[in-house]
Amino acid sequence: MKLSVVFVHYRTPDLAAAAVESVRRELARPEAAGLTAEILLVDNGSDTAGRARLAELPVELVEPGENLGFAGGVNLGVERASGDAFVLANPDVELLAGCLPRLAAALRGGAAAAGPRFVWDRGGRLLLPPTERRDRASELLARLGDRGPRWAAFVRRRWRRHARRHWRAVEAIASHHLSGALLAVARPAWERVGPFDEGYRLYFEETDWLLRLRRAGLAAVYEPRAVVVHAFARSAAREPRSEAWFEDSRRRFAARWHGERFERLAGRLGGAPGGAGYPPPLDRPGRPAVDLGELAGAAREAPLWIEVSPLARGFPAAAERLERGSGRWELPASTWEGMTPGTWRLGLVDDAGRELAAASFVRPGGER
Repeated sequence: MKLSVVFVHYRTPDLAAAAVESVRRELARPEAAGLTAEILLVDNGSDTAGRARLAELPVELVEPGENLGFAGGVNLGVERASGDAFVLANPDVELLAGCLPRLAAALRGGAAAAGPRFVWDRGGRLLLPPTERRDRASELLARLGDRGPRWAAFVRRRWRRHARRHWRAVEAIASHHLSGALLAVARPAWERVGPFDEGYRLYFEETDWLLRLRRAGLAAVYEPRAVVVHAFARSAAREPRSEAWFEDSRRRFAARWHGERFERLAGRLGGAPGGAGYPPPLDRPGRPAVDLGELAGAAREAPLWIEVSPLARGFPAAAERLERGSGRWELPASTWEGMTPGTWRLGLVDDAGRELAAASFVRPGGER
């Protein structure tokens, strides 16, 4: 099988170089026998030094001359690709051992699309969540989660079941809730469903495409044995229009999949973002470190889960499963360094989903 790996880059040349190198390492592994790949890098924006750095990489460099957005960049890359399947990716990813062979095997096994397990740190401690369910009921509940603490707790429980179904998986499971940070797609599926909608400048493009895939009756799988480190939001942080693009994309998605009447209803029922309120702050500033027993009021029987979210409502969140019920927990240093500035929510939850305690902390550099 020949893969076409398409990276869409925006002002993160060092991350792009590391991502390309991780693909090359994958192709050199014995388990990748039978796989070949071309690597295309669509440069949506670089300064002079960045362009020089990208020119050194062993890739086909595609320079559209403007920022096409992620969807436009992916489509341009795929137009030039010759592979049997495509791996569409952000530049802020690192593929860990066996990732490409696992995703390729999923496609050979009949999946039209396959996505990996994403982790937030190279040690694989913090699991990043699957994309949220975007049906009308889930959208309405997500809005209600901003109304206050009780609504937020109710919706967190529902969201947690969705996330843990993916986090607990040990082999491939059927799921269309895959992330565009890295997505493997069979060429026949792409040709049948069509390209990403370029009306989504940033965000929601893969969610829209995967819903179109599902509507076409084509299978998608989440493959937890394929693991990718994702230093997410690095490119978006460098684009001043990213927040406006998110809102434009959200509205476009809502109009297409939910309708304007539903959107008006959801807007009336939902609360203001942040309405749930952040829990009390940790005693000490800086990188979060807590005594698990102290945070919960007493040592708890393992396993426990630590959840970390930038939103007051507490979902979506990254999470780490802990095999111990007491002792010291500390946020990985690499995660702390890459976090966007602002207030974050930290939750302690037992294995049954019961919430034991919560606190907040601030990543310096400006507040949300």
